Amino acid sequence: MVALLVGKNKRLTKSKKGGKKKAIDPFLKKEWYKLIAPSIFAKKECGKTIITKTQGTKIASDGLKGRVVELSLADLNDNEAMAYRKIKLCVEDVQGYNCLLNFHGMDMTRDKLCSLIKKKQSIIEANVDARTTDGYIVRLFCIAFTKKQDDQLKETCYAKSAKVRSIRTKMINAMSTLAGKGDLKTLVKALIAGTTGEEIEKEASSIFPIKDCYIRKVKVIKKPKFDVTALMEWHNDEGQDVGQNVAPAIPEETVAGSGGRL
Repeated sequence: MVALLVGKNKRLTKSKKGGKKKAIDPFLKKEWYKLIAPSIFAKKECGKTIITKTQGTKIASDGLKGRVVELSLADLNDNEAMAYRKIKLCVEDVQGYNCLLNFHGMDMTRDKLCSLIKKKQSIIEANVDARTTDGYIVRLFCIAFTKKQDDQLKETCYAKSAKVRSIRTKMINAMSTLAGKGDLKTLVKALIAGTTGEEIEKEASSIFPIKDCYIRKVKVIKKPKFDVTALMEWHNDEGQDVGQNVAPAIPEETVAGSGGRL
């Protein structure tokens, strides 16, 4: 029996074939790129993103293009009042170690939306697809809530379906006009200003009093063919020197005469 076992386990003393691979830190193969936001926002450099370095046919910049980052409007504009707004920006081009971003969408935080929804009132929602003058197709979502009239004693303030439809039509018309009257840049500026909701409230007040009207969400459905010149307009023209602010002109009081010059 002993004779049979001799010389069977020859490789016991030797190390395994190939040996153990040496652990390499994966971050040594990575590099960081800066995220550059469009010039309509107060903060240009809004973050950093990481990617594996260019190796052979796998180019780093190709992997970065199309990445979508979600940022708070409070961080982009240094305005805490706009913390409930989320802005989506998409990497359109890579120049050196800078990723140039373009507008990709807008949303509202869940906590803000939940704080608006209450009992004993109606929710009115509308959405529309609209085309901007520079060829972008955007889908806008609007939300509003009914409110009590000034001297109302009744606890609830539900709107009838016919009135809800009328208000929805007003919302769709307002959103279509907003998107169609200018390019995407004009639309984004209007959305950041947030005055559209107030305009819809005024228009709908003749049908039924509403409150908390917001453009809840914006999606870019279709983009035109990529153009570097158009992208650079988003990043350059806001930085031009436009001179100092001039005080508004004070109109002079004139007295109407019987004729001739005063």
